[in-house]
Amino acid sequence: QVQLVESGGGLVQPGGSLRLSCAASGSIFAIWDMDWYRQAPGKERELVASITRIGSTNYGGSVKGRFTISRDNHKNMVSLQMSSLEPEDTAVYYCKMAIKRNTDYRLDNYWGQGTQVTVSS
Repeated sequence: QVQLVESGGGLVQPGGSLRLSCAASGSIFAIWDMDWYRQAPGKERELVASITRIGSTNYGGSVKGRFTISRDNHKNMVSLQMSSLEPEDTAVYYCKMAIKRNTDYRLDNYWGQGTQVTVSS
């Protein structure tokens, strides 16, 4: 019913920049926290960045100072601006949103399918 779709992934050279976006659609009443996770081959999924409903942000230590998370509440969208990309940033990036549907007031987490980011020369 609620669907999250990521976009913007691709191949980028080390030191380059890339912008990821994730839009939610469906019967949405409100969205609380919006998060970006990533998972590289052979590694566990890790939190990259999060942003609260009022705009408070938090970043993983490996991306702090290089990535910026932002949100557009009207468009039900979260973005991740990535700069100074490193090969270690190569991973599948997933967005996650805590959403209250119109049908009730229960807060549930929803995940996107992921988008591949490859940093290589």
